[in-house]
Amino acid sequence: MTTSEFRYAANPADAKTYDTQKLRDEFLIEPVFREDEIKLTYSMYDRYIVGGAMPVKKDLVLETIPYLKSEHFLDRREMGVINVGATGTVTVDGVAYTLDKKEALYISKESKEVIFSASGEGQPLFYINSAPAHQKFQTKKIGKNEAEVIHLGDNKSANKRILNKLIVNSIVETCQLQMGLTELVEGNIWNTMPAHTHERRMEAYFYFDLDEGHSVCHFMGQPQETRHIFMQNHQAVLSPEWSIHSGAGTSNYSFIWGMAGENLDYGDMDVCPPNEMR
Repeated sequence: MTTSEFRYAANPADAKTYDTQKLRDEFLIEPVFREDEIKLTYSMYDRYIVGGAMPVKKDLVLETIPYLKSEHFLDRREMGVINVGATGTVTVDGVAYTLDKKEALYISKESKEVIFSASGEGQPLFYINSAPAHQKFQTKKIGKNEAEVIHLGDNKSANKRILNKLIVNSIVETCQLQMGLTELVEGNIWNTMPAHTHERRMEAYFYFDLDEGHSVCHFMGQPQETRHIFMQNHQAVLSPEWSIHSGAGTSNYSFIWGMAGENLDYGDMDVCPPNEMR
């Protein structure tokens, strides 16, 4: 079963007036996973879709959703999938791709049938991002050993982390979708600091590997008008082009960043020094 919900885009002048519940209603996506369901959130930020597939007792077939007005989900879109659970399988037009935890699959425009399956040993959790696409490329699996790995930060600043670029244009051809996975080293809590915006692209963050009882405080908003949302394991948050996207946890954790927009330049960002934020 495929279910969906819809989110309008927010004006930053309006967003700075939101109280806690309104911020959560507009930007937080919870839950991402529901048993035996493909759950999707369609956002008006670059028409980006965020969701999850959790096959427990049966295989899950990706169905189109009302907002797309298309026969198949991927008629005019591309999709990225990253498994954050036990080993599972994604079958695309009859070709099966086995994904271990933290492995990715890029699914091309015009793919007709996508099926998410458990492999029998443990529970796979398929995190999904999708964006409009103007061209058909090749469906491709990206294992962790194929990622572009960057080591960032240091223990002194509590932000030592390992960034794994998975679905990026230097590894797989895409129209606009990019996804990667960042792992905080034990004893480190800060991500994406110094914070930045990129007005030509929006972004979504998904937090995981966060132990029960712990939280991540996700910071958002314009650099001089910041807000925060406390988040738990397996929750996602939308980040508009005008917003920073940074966080600090009560322990180390991992997160997936996904983005779409006008370009594929990973370095296209406007950095805001920490002492200039408000």
